[in-house]
Amino acid sequence: MSIRFGTEGFRGVIARDFTFSEITRLAEAYGRFLLQKDGERVVVGYDTRFLAKQFAESVASYLASMGLEVHLLRGPVPTPLLSFAVRHMEAQGGVMVTASHNPPEYLGIKFKDAWGGPITPEEAKAIESLLPDGVLPRNGTYHTLDLKEAYFKALANLVDVGILSRFQGVLYHDSMGGAGAGFLSGFLRHMGIPVDVRPLREEAHPLFHGVNPEPIPKNLKVTMDALVDARPPSFAVATDGDADRVGVVLPGGRFFNPHQVLCVLARYRFAKGLRGRVAKNFAVTWLLDRLGERLGFAVTTTPVGFKWIKEEFLKGDVFLGGEESGGVGIPEHLPERDGILASLFLLESVVATGKDLEEQFLEVEALVGLRHAYDRLDLPIQKPLDSAKLLDPKPLMGLSPVGVETLDGVKWIYPEGWVLFRASGTEPIVRIYAEATEFQLVQGLLKEAQKIVLEEI
Repeated sequence: MSIRFGTEGFRGVIARDFTFSEITRLAEAYGRFLLQKDGERVVVGYDTRFLAKQFAESVASYLASMGLEVHLLRGPVPTPLLSFAVRHMEAQGGVMVTASHNPPEYLGIKFKDAWGGPITPEEAKAIESLLPDGVLPRNGTYHTLDLKEAYFKALANLVDVGILSRFQGVLYHDSMGGAGAGFLSGFLRHMGIPVDVRPLREEAHPLFHGVNPEPIPKNLKVTMDALVDARPPSFAVATDGDADRVGVVLPGGRFFNPHQVLCVLARYRFAKGLRGRVAKNFAVTWLLDRLGERLGFAVTTTPVGFKWIKEEFLKGDVFLGGEESGGVGIPEHLPERDGILASLFLLESVVATGKDLEEQFLEVEALVGLRHAYDRLDLPIQKPLDSAKLLDPKPLMGLSPVGVETLDGVKWIYPEGWVLFRASGTEPIVRIYAEATEFQLVQGLLKEAQKIVLEEI
């Protein structure tokens, strides 16, 4: 089989694409890559997916047989803990066995660099070029490692523990059957912070309790139902399968989308005295750009994939990075997303400002003079989308286009909003994103954009 990397590594359907023989080939290629760079130490982690532990053990054993010093984290663990471990152990690389937010039948590998962040496209190509045609399993001796307390200590150095301790509501945490289970409550308990954390879908579950482990509305009915009768300042956070993304549900069961999360965090961190740029990807709200204009910080837009935001982190002068999919990165922590830390900062913002998340976002809208509505549509495809056919923007919902942007996919710009067409890098789907000033307008834009895509594929 031909292994082709996606945004951070390789993902495939278990037993069809993702097999022990293929994982061995990947281990050989990554081991060669590290050894060519005089690498000596690597950390391996895994999430709650079917056979993830066994695959991780296989990778760890094989890398150890190549002469590398290998540390396997006792798991399951969130991806940000694996990234933290790479930095903490001064390793030259990391391997996370996960398929993140993809459907349960998928498994994959994310490769991390010595910074703990995603590998670059050039590094991905280099690893691909080292893939052998086939290899036999080899056994080496690896170490096991538990760094949960060290990770908690790192988080405590970033958030204001005193502020967190004054929270008077309930924090719900839906870990969706994934690797984030127990980490929020565990951190707060470890720090002696008396916050009432109520778990949802905490049991590790390879089928993720019947949904895809992506914290978006269609997968969060359990969370929404649990918040129907809640009152501010209570709210819920949901972490995806490997806990590097976060979704939010407000009292009444209303979804608070990742764009709103990023705007609230950008304004809060700026108010705390953080300065510099915000890095966001091509699919993130234009409110963030306008917020920067109002407050006086620059916004850098990257292609989709946190590896591009990581590169901005490494340049310096960035105080926040984020994605439309719920990935939030804090540069002074890691050049990587962390759904656990993002949740803690949201909690801190509620206590410090004395305003719930909805109130904070309404203030952002008032500050920039623009209302926000957003949604996304995923279309299964059987053949690749020819983006060239979309380069001529068309009127939608009676709106005339005023421009087109092609940084990653094709984005049609309108005075009242935008529509982005982009093929997924990890699944056979085309995603259509839309933002406008009213929810009904967003739904209309998506409906008409879908018709155009279906005519082209």
